[in-house]
Parts: sequence; structure tokens; C-alpha cells
Amino acid sequence: MSKKDFFQTVYSDDLRADMRDLLALAIREDSGTEGDITSLSLIPDNVPGKAAVVAREHGVVAGLVFAQELLQTVDPRLVWEGKVEDGANVEKGDVLGVVSGPTLAMLTAERLLLNLVGRLSGVASLTRKYVDAIEGTGARIYDTRKTTLGWRRLEKYAVRCGGGCNHRSGLYDAILIKDNHLAFGGISDFGPAEAVRRARKFLETRYAGREIPMLEIEVDSLEQLAQVLPENPDVVLLDNMSPETMREAVKMREEAKSTAELEASGGINLETCRAKAESGVERVSVGALTHSAKTFDIGLDWI
Repeated sequence: MSKKDFFQTVYSDDLRADMRDLLALAIREDSGTEGDITSLSLIPDNVPGKAAVVAREHGVVAGLVFAQELLQTVDPRLVWEGKVEDGANVEKGDVLGVVSGPTLAMLTAERLLLNLVGRLSGVASLTRKYVDAIEGTGARIYDTRKTTLGWRRLEKYAVRCGGGCNHRSGLYDAILIKDNHLAFGGISDFGPAEAVRRARKFLETRYAGREIPMLEIEVDSLEQLAQVLPENPDVVLLDNMSPETMREAVKMREEAKSTAELEASGGINLETCRAKAESGVERVSVGALTHSAKTFDIGLDWI
């Protein structure tokens, strides 16, 4: 099988830049031009405070790596003391970190921090459930582009914290030929095999002398699969196929001696993912990792 893969998100300058952009918007929408008028009316600026950020449930945490920068964006006097790292399994009551500094600034930053870490930890926790559900099958869990606008890199980072893998980052870094590309306006005059050939020629020309991006194509029948296997795309996405049909697809791939990996996709949930993975495919892509993750429950408790 091919070992080529999509770019896997790591903590980076790009990731931090996305967080800063979101944080600037979050501060504007939460504090406006007047600031936290409730706290301003009650608490002097020079009163020190200290509080623990505590998990209210079991799960996997993500986003703590941004805590220090987030807090100091609100007020440079705020300090974060981390107790666990992103990707850690935590239990209800575990302390994730401690915030100290001016109480007034802590109250301004509280919801920003809890929203960020809660959202990303929710994605990481749900991803871990899927990863655990297919353990031992040899398949890998992948996310999709069904992400929250503006949060894509952050949510994909959270998927990695949960043990999952990242599918393409966007339209710019990989080719994924879908049915709409083969039937645009009813005027397409080529089939899936020709689409792969055209896409590969495009990549070889456009990226001459550079690393060539991934090339994947979606098929919704074994007949289409038989057409594209001789072209050896990097990945073939098996759209909404049953586990039985996917087992046939795996057998066809082996008989064709194709290097293409196979990806199960389409409406996959925690109840169905293991049967899909046991069919012999290498990849299982799940939009729910990001579009249906529940916010992880965390809170801030004064020390």
C-alpha cells in the first residue's frame, strides 16, 4: 500500500495565527468597547486572584497549548500553569491548569479560555471514541472539511490530539475528484478513469520539481472502482458502500495489484464504524468528528 498521506496538522505558526484571529473576534464580541462592566463595577483592578481550570467530565483535552497566549492577550499580567498536556485523558475533577493574576482580567478571559478549550477538547474526545471503536482493525480514522468556519486548522489539530488523522486541509493541497466533478452541468464527456489521468497530468505539470499532492477519487459502485484501479490513484473513496460491498472492493484492489488505499465514507457513526473498518479498508472518514462534537465541559474554580 502507498504510505503517502495528507498533511497532518501540528502546533505551528499557522495554527497560532488562526487562534489569534479568532481571539481578536472573540474579544470584540465579548467585551465590545466598554469591557466587562459587571466586573468593573465590583472589582478593583489590583485585586489578585487564582483559579483552577477543572474538567467536569471524562475525555481528551485539546487547546491548552494556546492558554498562555490567550490569557496574556487579554492581560500580560495573567499567568498559566499547565497541569496536563493536549492529548491527555482526563477524568471528572482533574485540574487542567491554574490561572493567576488580576481578578478583573481573569474574569474577562474566563469564557474565552473555556470556550476555546471546551470546543477543541470536545472534538478530541469524540475522535478518541472513534479511534477506540476501530482499534485492532488496522484502519485509521480521518476527519473531513466539514469544520466550523475559521476553526478548520484548530479543529484538525484537535482531531490529532484525539488520535485521529487529518484528511485534506482545503481545496488547495490535494485533489479529490467527486461525482460533481464528473457531472458538472451534464456536459462532462469523460469517466472516472480519464478524470484520474487528467488530474495526474495536471499535477505533474503544475508541481514539476516539487512534492506532488495527493490524488483521490470518489466512486459509488464496484464498476467505477474497476475503472479507476488500473490508474493507481493514491486513495479511492468508497461512498456509502455497505461493509459487504467494501470487502469486495478490497478483494478487487488486491487482485488488480493496485497501490491505492481505500477509504470508507458517508454517514458513518460510532455504531457503524467498526464494521466498515473490518472490511479491510485503510481509512474511515467521519464528518461527525467536527460537525457533531459536543463541547467538553470544563469550569473555572477559585482557589
